[in-house]
Amino acid sequence: MKLLRVCASNYKNCGNNFTIDFVAKSKKTSEDKEYELQEIADHLYVFNTVAFVGKNASGKTSAIELLNCCYTILGEFRLEDKYYNYDNVSLEIIFYYENAIYKYTTILKSNDNLEAKVNFTEQHIYKKKYFKSKVKDIYLDAGFEEITGLGELPEDTSIVFFVLKKNRTRAVYFNCNGEGADTYRLMFRAMKTYKIPKEVLGKVIKIFDNKIQSLNMADEKHYKLVYQDHTQELSDSELLYMLSSGTTKGVLLYIFVVAALKNGFDLLIDEVENHFHKTLVENMISLFKDKSVNKHFSTLIFTTHYCEVLDLFSRQDNIWIAKSNEKVYLDNMYESYNIRPELLKSRQFYNNAFDTSVNYEDLMTLKKELMR
Repeated sequence: MKLLRVCASNYKNCGNNFTIDFVAKSKKTSEDKEYELQEIADHLYVFNTVAFVGKNASGKTSAIELLNCCYTILGEFRLEDKYYNYDNVSLEIIFYYENAIYKYTTILKSNDNLEAKVNFTEQHIYKKKYFKSKVKDIYLDAGFEEITGLGELPEDTSIVFFVLKKNRTRAVYFNCNGEGADTYRLMFRAMKTYKIPKEVLGKVIKIFDNKIQSLNMADEKHYKLVYQDHTQELSDSELLYMLSSGTTKGVLLYIFVVAALKNGFDLLIDEVENHFHKTLVENMISLFKDKSVNKHFSTLIFTTHYCEVLDLFSRQDNIWIAKSNEKVYLDNMYESYNIRPELLKSRQFYNNAFDTSVNYEDLMTLKKELMR
C-alpha cells in the first residue's frame, strides 16, 4: 500500500480541498529515479523524501497531522486520541494497492459517546485497475467503480478494512515536542515490535553520545546505563535528566528511522531540525535516498525551517510551501513557482521568492519598543 493523495475540507484552520499529492509530476531523470523517486508500479513514481516549509504559524504542522490522520485510518481503520476536532471533516484518500488505485471518501463525525474516537459517515470506496498508459489519469473519475456489498462494521471503523484487511503500521508520527520520560519505554517497545537488534541501538547511541557504552531496560521504569565505564541503574526520569535532550530525542527518532527503512512504512517528523545538528538531518535524508538502504519503499516526510536541507533535493515537486492568510493553504514549488532547478533552493528562500520570510517591519517594531 502506498498513499498517493489526500484531500480534506473543514479540517482545522485549513482551506477547503486542502490537498497533498505524493505522485511525481515533473520530468524524471535517470538520476532522480536512482535517488529521489520510488517506482511503486510501472511508470508510477512517488518520492523518497517530502518536505513542508514555511514560516511560523503557516500550517506545516497542520499538513503533517492530516497525513498522520490518514495513515492511521489506513493502518488501524480507526481514528482516536487525536487532540484536534474531527467533526464534519470531509476526507478523500487515494492509495495504490495490489495493482489498483483506490479512492476512499468519508465525512468524519465526533463520537457523542466516546469523545476520543471518531465515527465514519457517508463512506464510499472506489477501485480501478492501474495501467501505465493512463498514469496521468489516475485521479480522474473515469474508470473508478464503487465497491459495494462490503458488510457491516461499527461506526468507528473505516470500510478501508475490507480492502487492506490487516492492521499494520503505515507510518509513525514523530512530533517536535518529544515524549519526555516515556521516550525510553517507547524506544525499547519499538525495538521489540520491529525486531531491531540491540547492536543497532548501540550504533545509534554512539551517533549522539559516544560516552554511553550501553543502555538496557531493567523494567518498564528502570534502565541500566553504562556511562564512561560506570554502571548505573536509573529511573526513566533520572535518565531523562542525565542525558541531553538531543540524545534522548535523537536516539528514539533514529530507532524509528531504522524501523521505517527495515519495515517499509513512512516516517512523519514535525520540525526535523529540532535539537539536531544539520549534519544529522542531512544523513537522515541520505538514508531514505539510498536504494541499498531504503529497500522497502519507505518515505521520509518532514516539516522544517532548515531551508538549506532542501538543497539536497534535486526535484521541486516534493516540496510544499505552507502559507496562511485567513486559511492555511499549500503551494507546490514545482506547480506554483517558476524557479530554475539549477538554482539553490535555500537562496530562493532567503531572497523571499516564496513569501516565507519573517516580516522585517514587525521585527523593527519590536526593536523600537524595546529601545524605549
